[in-house]
Amino acid sequence: MSLTTHPAAADASTDTSTRQIRDKLRDAIVERRLAPGTKLSESDVGDLFNVSRTLVRAALQSLAYEGLVTVEKNRGAFVAHPSPDEARQIFATRRLIEPGLVRAAAPRIGAADIDELRRLLAAEHQLTAQRGRSARRAEIKASGDFHLALADLSGNVILRRFMDELVARSSLVIALYGQSSVSTCGHDEHGDILTAIETGDIDTACALMIRHIDHIEADLDLRERKPTDLRAALDL
Repeated sequence: MSLTTHPAAADASTDTSTRQIRDKLRDAIVERRLAPGTKLSESDVGDLFNVSRTLVRAALQSLAYEGLVTVEKNRGAFVAHPSPDEARQIFATRRLIEPGLVRAAAPRIGAADIDELRRLLAAEHQLTAQRGRSARRAEIKASGDFHLALADLSGNVILRRFMDELVARSSLVIALYGQSSVSTCGHDEHGDILTAIETGDIDTACALMIRHIDHIEADLDLRERKPTDLRAALDL
């Protein structure tokens, strides 16, 4: 009996490995366990996952497509450091997309979905009482999960994939530029959006969603900064 691996099985295994590497790196970037600017060496990542550089390269290219990694010629891959202008574009895009997301999801949301979304918000609310860097990362993630849950309920796979990228990039921006605990007010605003959806007031839900995104962006410190003199910065 031949022990040769079927080409289709080998391709599936390769796809799974690449996806697992991408997802692990993605989570670490979004949760800011990997800081912006961190070099992602193909050989180092490959050693950590015990895979070839080819698989790592495919995972990094996928993350670069999402805007979470930048690949520089002759230098390699780095965790992205979105500029203030890019941050503004991300939230401008969300204001265009998410009212449509609410309209797509609302007719498909039943009582069981409302209960599940409220459980999600309850978990988010618990995180607001915690302190520390790890709690902050978890809070940012929980806030994004509400938006992704609505995308899931829309039934639109393309829209869900697009929101996955937008929320990931937003989370990186919030971690970089956020001035306060955004999700603390965000939790209450999520609840108001959900209540409007539950009562069938979709216009209000859309308006609340835009206001919510406005509030998140308003909390960001996106002022342009000039290079700082080293001596002055160190007060020497």
